[in-house]
Amino acid sequence: MEIYIVRHGETPWNKDKRLQGNVDIELNDYGRELAVKTGEGLKDTKIDLIYSSPLKRAYETAELIRGNRDIEIIKDDRIREISFGHFEGSNFSELIRDEGLTFKYFFKKPECYIPADDAETFEHLIARAGDFMQDKIEPLEKKCKRVMIVAHGAINKAIMSYIKKHPTSEFWSGGLQTNCNIIVVDYTDGEYKIINETMIMYNGSL
Repeated sequence: MEIYIVRHGETPWNKDKRLQGNVDIELNDYGRELAVKTGEGLKDTKIDLIYSSPLKRAYETAELIRGNRDIEIIKDDRIREISFGHFEGSNFSELIRDEGLTFKYFFKKPECYIPADDAETFEHLIARAGDFMQDKIEPLEKKCKRVMIVAHGAINKAIMSYIKKHPTSEFWSGGLQTNCNIIVVDYTDGEYKIINETMIMYNGSL
């Protein structure tokens, strides 16, 4: 079974480099165009089922990729984005430069990142990603040829951390997905094999 792991299209907060987390931000016009182009690129690719984060930016991306095809989209709260607590809405470039915050480690040394009291740890994020994969995706191996997961930058890397079984220090292995980038993974006989981590279906000049 193939698993397509997709990051949502661009949002206004992506463009402004603001932390979105659990804030329910919609796609911008460019983000919708990326999702439509991705759907066009996959129009001849049979997808049996789509799981989506319940947040608007992911669910609309899933709908636009699906287009007019008869594919069920199921929302699952476990694949919503990581929570940044009261830092949501802040400019992440400014947070990274603040020497008084451990957010400076978020991308460069994730094992040293200590979230705010009202935010989520990488360890918790990876745990819920693993729970989702074991509960919903892996049981589909003998039932589906190809399933899609449409979610967010950090939770998708958490899914990959579960798949790769690597430590938190390697959380960002392979880099942050660009908007509507697709990671392709094979799951056969209980074993994962990474096929492509950088697949895009649109021209970068959009």
